[in-house]
Amino acid sequence: MADTHSNHTKGLLLTGIGGLALTVDIPLIKLAAGNNWSILMMRSGTTFLAAIVIWLVWRAFDRNAPQLIPGKAGLVVASLYGIGSISFITAVYNTSTANLVFILAFNTVFAALLSWIFLRERPRPATMLAMLFMIGGVLVIVGGSIGTGHVFGDLMAVVSAFCIASAITISRSSGKDMGFTALVGVLFPCLVAAFMVSKTGFQVEAPWWIIFNGAVIMPISFFCLANGPKYLSGPEVAMFYLLETVLAPIWVWMIFAEVPTTNSLIGGAILIVTLVAHSAWQLAQSRKRRAGAVLEQAA
Repeated sequence: MADTHSNHTKGLLLTGIGGLALTVDIPLIKLAAGNNWSILMMRSGTTFLAAIVIWLVWRAFDRNAPQLIPGKAGLVVASLYGIGSISFITAVYNTSTANLVFILAFNTVFAALLSWIFLRERPRPATMLAMLFMIGGVLVIVGGSIGTGHVFGDLMAVVSAFCIASAITISRSSGKDMGFTALVGVLFPCLVAAFMVSKTGFQVEAPWWIIFNGAVIMPISFFCLANGPKYLSGPEVAMFYLLETVLAPIWVWMIFAEVPTTNSLIGGAILIVTLVAHSAWQLAQSRKRRAGAVLEQAA
């Protein structure tokens, strides 16, 4: 019982750190001021190099360091994170920050559905109700983008959310350490971006921002969030992406004065309120279960 509680606390700490680090990703991308392929190449390349250096140092001191790609499941997870990175950067350049992060919060719905289908973790009625509200919120956001040229970017955000949720579900199902897998997975988008840059040309006005992002922020956030499923359920891990949903638009508004549209604010408010209410309900249910287990042991 104590080990279970300790692991859950460890999972909350890991995913909390990862979620907070992720909130500065979009502002740093925008501060770098480059075209999408150049940014993707630098962000992915520095992340991959940082991951390899960290892994080599770790392995030099401990032969039991986590595998870079643990088996077939690791290969699938790496591919999903790679595709998610491409769709994420594409969304950054084709929709507003608020739309992007609000839609990314939809990964909690995908995570719940995938856990239900593949892990037989049937959502409770309250979770299913929350999912319906979140679907409504995303429809409000996407509906407001029709005619503004943001629909493609919104759809790329949905693809990114689905890839994240799929990677979380597979990681939880395998029970393996996927911390470095998420980081190594960025090699694929780096190679794709490098090919595109050779055709379109390299353009980044302030490369130090994206180097800092790729070498420090991404390794911290990816490693922590990718390890979360070892200790928490898929939907719980996905909930921590809510930190980016709440904070990233605030950072972008403060730095770039990018004001969200009315539809984006309405849809985002629906998503955030639903997620907060559902998280509070989950916490209350978890406390009741722990209290019940303690009483049973005492009896």
